[in-house]
Amino acid sequence: MTGLGTGINVVAIVVGTGVGAVLGDRLPKRWRELMVSSLALFLLALGVHQAMQTFSGEFATAAGGAATILVLAALVLGGGLGAAVDIEARLDRFGLFLQRKFTRGEAEDHRFATGFVTATLLFCVGPMAVLGAFADGVQGDPGILSIKAILDGFIALAFAANLGWGVGLSAAAVLLYQGGLTALASVLSTVMVPAVIGSLTAVGGVLILAISLRMLELREIAVANLLPALPLAPIATAVYLALA
Repeated sequence: MTGLGTGINVVAIVVGTGVGAVLGDRLPKRWRELMVSSLALFLLALGVHQAMQTFSGEFATAAGGAATILVLAALVLGGGLGAAVDIEARLDRFGLFLQRKFTRGEAEDHRFATGFVTATLLFCVGPMAVLGAFADGVQGDPGILSIKAILDGFIALAFAANLGWGVGLSAAAVLLYQGGLTALASVLSTVMVPAVIGSLTAVGGVLILAISLRMLELREIAVANLLPALPLAPIATAVYLALA
């Protein structure tokens, strides 16, 4: 059934958030911090692996030396667009709005908004969301999104144990984002050849790297401002391959 993968993913995030938020204060702080650090290290490795699509794989083979330029240009131009609009600040303000709506304002250090923004970025940035949505929309295969759901559920649990219920609202963003991609899959599938998907994977890997650095508190990067790079990379790659 088309859309089943996104449904499973949303449920996993909600359940993971519920378990993490309920058990949060009951779990030792050291365990919670170690769990988040472990996830951050895994994401660091995942980001490196995916970013390497710039130098190897079907994208690098098809685009040749232009692959590096395409990825770099997408990041620089996308970052410029994102900074001009200031997507990060807008997401933060939206998170704070939700915090006022759904809490009594007792949360310290904007934990609610931080949980919503960080989880939304992490669950939507990865190429598994795009690849899974296409597989679900074109083939009716929820397999990739089911695997993503398991990972997202554990991440939601770890985040919610530290940041609370705001993490759960990211499920709405996942529903809209992945659901929208699934609906568009039949139209875009003819354009999203492996090389084009590889460019998306490479840029997504760089963004996942940035998220892992934030989670490890090594560098506060405005990852949301880099989001425009995600559509720019496959568009630029498709145009380049068509003209090459």
